[in-house]
Amino acid sequence: MKQSLRGFLAAALVAILVAGCAMQPPGVVDRAPDQDPDQLLGQAEQQAPEQAAKTRLEASSIMARQGERDNAFETAEAIDESLLSETDRVRWALLFSELARALNEPRAVLRATQVLDDGLSMQANQQEVLEERQQWARTALDQADPVRVALPELEGQEIRRIVVALPESGPLSSVANTIATAMRQHHEVQGGSAELSFLDASRYSLEELYDRAQQMNAQLIIGPLDKDQVTQLEQRDSVPLPTLALNYGNSDNNQAQRLFQYGLSAEDEARQAARRAWQDGHRQMSMMVPDNGWGRRVGEAFWNEWQRQGGEITNAVRYNPESSVSNAVQTALNVSGERARLGNIDALFLLALPEYARQVPPTMDYYYAPNLPIYATSHLYEGRQQTRLDQDLNDVMFMDIPWQIPNAAVGGEEALPFASTYRSLRDESDASMFRLMAMGVDAYELAIRLSNLAELDGLTGSTGTLHLQSDGRIYRELPWAQFQNGTPSPILSPSRESSDE
Repeated sequence: MKQSLRGFLAAALVAILVAGCAMQPPGVVDRAPDQDPDQLLGQAEQQAPEQAAKTRLEASSIMARQGERDNAFETAEAIDESLLSETDRVRWALLFSELARALNEPRAVLRATQVLDDGLSMQANQQEVLEERQQWARTALDQADPVRVALPELEGQEIRRIVVALPESGPLSSVANTIATAMRQHHEVQGGSAELSFLDASRYSLEELYDRAQQMNAQLIIGPLDKDQVTQLEQRDSVPLPTLALNYGNSDNNQAQRLFQYGLSAEDEARQAARRAWQDGHRQMSMMVPDNGWGRRVGEAFWNEWQRQGGEITNAVRYNPESSVSNAVQTALNVSGERARLGNIDALFLLALPEYARQVPPTMDYYYAPNLPIYATSHLYEGRQQTRLDQDLNDVMFMDIPWQIPNAAVGGEEALPFASTYRSLRDESDASMFRLMAMGVDAYELAIRLSNLAELDGLTGSTGTLHLQSDGRIYRELPWAQFQNGTPSPILSPSRESSDE
């Protein structure tokens, strides 16, 4: 049980309510520690080909569980799967296709899923997962249109004239002002040569904005911010100028040439949480999301990604943020007789704002579930040190942008992307708006690289590692942290409470 203030308070409360009862929290059996994957790879060099292939598969699996996705992919890619037993070939196919899909490598997914044609013995759910990934890869290759994300009019040029079209009035004006302020500050700190011109998007239609930008001889536009406007643009065949929209449209795909989309997507975070939980060895999840439009969208993203990997959702709770946390936790954890029933629950996915999120772990302690792993999005962290309040989040794993969790990032604060801008903005901005500040910085950096699209795939940004997809959408990979003593700390290895497959 966690050694925190909430743990002692929860234990005391239980003792008062069930005085004289001899019930004790269930014991926990820790996972045996993984072997060193580098040591395994060294062993493989000395082994016969068949055994070496099996050893490399084990090393790749360990790397994946430890979050070393690129190394795991390279190791799995180098395996000659024909040397593996049938059972291990299925394991390899599931692992390699999972990694390839996460890295947006559809051709590698097709290689992995070739085992479907070999008549191998596998479980029905394994076959369904591989068939779904095979279909994804075929669709991705069909949709991959190099012309769509090419910008021949900018290729080889230096970006010097950028128009930023953001609203200065209306419901999005505060968000827009924060993003614009960060762009200006970053441009000044970096000494950029590009000229930034700002247009009030709330005064003009989309057509008028493009007309004015062309009159100003702009090479590209940053904006719009409004989701409905981005949806309108992505349904066109093309846009008049290269455009970096600061939101994602509602369509399944962006079909407009010259249009790129970037933003802080909660759905992306949910999908990453699903992949992380799977890599940590969990297979049966419970989930808690708020009962509103935001919760439904993000919950659906987690659900779909989890099921695509072959996982099972045991319980799905849509809670009222204004109601008792206890009721939601009881449903999520199958509480019966004041005790959680976790026989078919490996871990919990939590989407919640800080005030609500802080109540969940103590409630789980009360119902004898103190060691159930919790995976969460960035929304439970306010972005500033509050060790007393955040003690109740101890052991919760969550992702966030590098700028929000500098002590959990590799190399610490000094190694942060655009560290000089980070320091100039850190002390003068509202913590609740700091993610938007980082978004403004990355939007600027993406824009000045539109003349060389290769630089946009794998760009290390202040909001995460940025990847350009074939339809012009940009998604983020975020670092993970875990609360320890009320402070976000790096996760160096998978959760020890992860369940075995």
